[in-house]
Amino acid sequence: MRREGEKPAERLPVILETAGSDQYRLIDSGAGEKLEQYGPYRIVRPEAQALWQRSLPDSVWDKADALFTGDTEEDGMGRWRFPKAALGETWPMKLLDVDFHGRFTAFRHVGVFPEQLAHWSWMREKVETAGRPVKVLNLFGYTGVASLIAAAAGAEVTHVDASKKAIGWGRENQALGRMEKLPIRWICEDAMKFIQREERRGSKYDIILTDPPKFGRGPNGEVWHLFDHLPLMLDVCREILSPKAIGLVLTAYSIRASFYSIHELMRETMRGAGGTVESGELVIRESGIDGKDTGRALSTSLFSRWISA
Repeated sequence: MRREGEKPAERLPVILETAGSDQYRLIDSGAGEKLEQYGPYRIVRPEAQALWQRSLPDSVWDKADALFTGDTEEDGMGRWRFPKAALGETWPMKLLDVDFHGRFTAFRHVGVFPEQLAHWSWMREKVETAGRPVKVLNLFGYTGVASLIAAAAGAEVTHVDASKKAIGWGRENQALGRMEKLPIRWICEDAMKFIQREERRGSKYDIILTDPPKFGRGPNGEVWHLFDHLPLMLDVCREILSPKAIGLVLTAYSIRASFYSIHELMRETMRGAGGTVESGELVIRESGIDGKDTGRALSTSLFSRWISA
């Protein structure tokens, strides 16, 4: 849709930084890899953005509990190697007071993207201070950590993902934290089909989180290409924002683009809506073995976020 009206105000570049905690921290990075602490485990995974040399000696890296080997592409398959002892598929973690399972998958991912804590903290604060019921839509919701954080803060949440396995993991996470009574709809469906149907129904949401992959397939073989489908997806998201909408958050991983690209797309999409579009990068700060050091910032993704006020 070609929209009229003034573009929202803009704020850029914005760098949203995630620091370490007792449950997660980036220990070190370099030589195309990163060393992270996830709950009780030290994990080594490929990281193309880590162009520099490692800060810590090999003796520290060699003590990792798990290493991902195989395809270095973001969604490439590989396998996990456990140098010390075989580990189970899952382990308990807790972020922003929400319990969930970390998980060794066939890809490099482990069930949570910790750099998203910057968005999740913002969302939780907005829900808790809204003074009214807030409806949150989590598109491409993966294992549901964001959905659980929103629901725990008091929101009514709709979680959408095309993967039955991811929906199952989300329900497992909900059960782990004894959060079954929280209002979360778990929907396994192609994200585009879902929001287009919601537009026809007249459904509205106050906060929309969308974290689309570069490429994906829906449960019925629907094909998703980020550069082909993102403009339409954002346009439909604009239509299903409520009259008192709080924000629309877009995160984009592993794409050859500038954040300016999605920034300008978001401003065009939100013409006439007022508010501000802030765009930039999500980064994680190295914090060392004990979490007390301040090291380099590792960029993980681009983002653009429209906020009403």
